[in-house]
Amino acid sequence: MDLTKMSKEELAGAQAELKKKYEDFKAMGLKLDMSRGKPGPEQLDLSEGILTVLHSNSQVKSEGTDVRNYGGLEGLKACRQLFAELLGVPVENVIAGGNSSLTMMYDTMLRLWVFGASRGGAPWQSEEKVRFLCPAPGYDRHFAVTQQLGIEMITVPMLEDGPDMDRVESLVAGDPSIKGMWCVPMYSNPEGKTYSDETVRRLAKMKTAAPDFRIFWDNAYCVHHLYPEHDHVLNMLDECAKAGNEDRVLMFASTSKVTYPGAGVAVMVASEANIAWTCDIMKVQAIGPDKVNQLRHVLYFKDAAGIHAHMEKQAEILRPKFQAVLDALDKNLAGTGAGTWHAPRGGYFVSFNAMPGCAKRIHQLCKEAGLVMTGAGATYPYGKDPQDSNLRIAPSYPSVGELKTAMELFCTCALLAAVEKKLEA
Repeated sequence: MDLTKMSKEELAGAQAELKKKYEDFKAMGLKLDMSRGKPGPEQLDLSEGILTVLHSNSQVKSEGTDVRNYGGLEGLKACRQLFAELLGVPVENVIAGGNSSLTMMYDTMLRLWVFGASRGGAPWQSEEKVRFLCPAPGYDRHFAVTQQLGIEMITVPMLEDGPDMDRVESLVAGDPSIKGMWCVPMYSNPEGKTYSDETVRRLAKMKTAAPDFRIFWDNAYCVHHLYPEHDHVLNMLDECAKAGNEDRVLMFASTSKVTYPGAGVAVMVASEANIAWTCDIMKVQAIGPDKVNQLRHVLYFKDAAGIHAHMEKQAEILRPKFQAVLDALDKNLAGTGAGTWHAPRGGYFVSFNAMPGCAKRIHQLCKEAGLVMTGAGATYPYGKDPQDSNLRIAPSYPSVGELKTAMELFCTCALLAAVEKKLEA
């Protein structure tokens, strides 16, 4: 059925049928959770060997370093080398830390806020106004970091090949208060889009009014492919260096969704000047990271090929889950006018764009029937989706069976909300 072509009488009939179906779901007493991109138990089980890879005192040394002791502010060199190989950067440009790349991003933002950028930049807190570009739909936790500091967020639309670069270039060229930009360049959260080569090069070489402009390059899903034929993204550190803007990019990645979210390793990749700046400030904050955990990752994976082989196993678990979501959307909503969606080739989410004005209603209906989802509006700065349209679907944690039930309910709610909206018109 195409809701956009139905008469009021037909819509009223469809509403009655959908309400009955919805009440049947409510009567099931469901407790389903698709609120965050958490790895499922089967994914976590794949990394069980990392818990026992260190099994004697003879293994606690790496290149002469006793990992049980203090020191190594930049992280264990062998771990930095592992990530350097994986990300295609020199080991000198890598800092390895704890389990959370979000923590590293937050700390980096605070350093800019309190101390100013490398090479003599003024503290951002001393500026009359600080603004940040936020491609949207985007990652809610990025937006939360900037909002907490009182940094004004400017929404930039996401296109098929990344953020709207005409808009980005126009904004940064004329406004020195725009100090930076959030980016998830590969399998973006939540849309699963990958920045094109042209987009990466334009970001690297664009003229900015702020000399201390920084791009927070959150490459969270750089190895999270769903299919053998997968996306690729240009090396932003290389592109910035080619453009003479080597300090512009601050790259982040982690094993949070590779091994254990609560016990992974995160890294920051940056220019030599930015690495020196970070370590000079960080030496007051810390003496060294958890090198025991870093060594466990090195011994378990051995090299980048080991990580890629591990992620192929992850993909075998995740593909059927993503397919269950996409099959349900195709079966129930294709051609109805109730929404559109993007089929990602990797990452952790499926982005759904409901009929404008319906996202909050869909979220409410799902919640009342026992399906928890990320809040409507969360994928936009300040939680304000101008179209009240976008919802993020996270397929990773539930089982395939649970996903099929959850998506039948979701599609019913999407149709019901759309019918209600059409009847209001």
